[in-house]
Amino acid sequence: MDNFKNDVEIKLIALDMDGTLLNNEGQISEANRKEIKAATNKGIFVVLSTGRSLITSREHADSLELSSYLVTVNGSEIWDEKRELVERNLVKSELIEWMWELSKQHKTNYWAISTKRNWRNEMPDDLHTFEWMKFGFDVDDDAVRETILKELYAKGEFEISNSSLQNIEVNPAGINKATGLRIVCNRLGIDMDSVMAVGDSLNDVAMIKEAGLGVAMGNAQDIVKTAADWVTATNEEDGVAQAIRKWVI
Repeated sequence: MDNFKNDVEIKLIALDMDGTLLNNEGQISEANRKEIKAATNKGIFVVLSTGRSLITSREHADSLELSSYLVTVNGSEIWDEKRELVERNLVKSELIEWMWELSKQHKTNYWAISTKRNWRNEMPDDLHTFEWMKFGFDVDDDAVRETILKELYAKGEFEISNSSLQNIEVNPAGINKATGLRIVCNRLGIDMDSVMAVGDSLNDVAMIKEAGLGVAMGNAQDIVKTAADWVTATNEEDGVAQAIRKWVI
C-alpha cells in the first residue's frame, strides 16, 4: 500500500486524540509535535477530532498552537479557530436518563458529557435542566456489553461507537466525526478527498472511511485497520508523526 493515493493532495489532517495523538501517558510526543508543526507551516489545517469535550481537549490544541477547527464529543460539537461554537447536536435528556438507568441495572461504570461539564459515575439531581451530548458505558463483562448494545440498537435513537474495546459511546443518531469533518471542510472549502484522518477506535471509522486517506494506528482495533487505507505505527511509536511524514511532508 506504500504507493496508495500518492496523487492525493492532503489539505487537512484530522487526528483522534486518545490512542492516536496521545501516548499511553496522555502526552503528545516531541516527534508528533514536530511533524504537526511542519504540516501547519505548509498551510495544512490540523483538526483534532475527538470523543473528548472542549474542556478536556482545548489544552492540547493550544499547546500545539493550532488555529483551526475542533471536532469534539464525536462530532456533537464543532468549534471554529476562535473556539466559538459552530454547531451542537444534543441527546434528549429523557434518553440520557434511560441510559443512566440501564447502566445502573447492569451495574456498569458510566460517564456523560453535558454542555456545562463532564460527569463520571454520578449524575445531577436536576438532570433534565442540562443539555446533553453523549453518554458512555464502561463494561468489563463481554456478555453484559452485548446485552446493553442490543438494547441501545433496539431503541433506534443513537449513533453507537466506542473509544476502547471495553466501552460504549452513544451520540445522537447520525452524528459522528465524519459529519463534523464535513461541516469543517465545507466551511474551509476543502473536499473530503483532501483529508487524511487518523484514529484507533470504532468512533474513528466513519471519518477514516470518508477521508481521502484513512490511516489506522498500529494499536488500532481490527475493525479500524480493515476500514483504513494504510496502517501506521502505534501511539507509543509516534504513529501520527510517521503518517504525516510519509503522506504530507
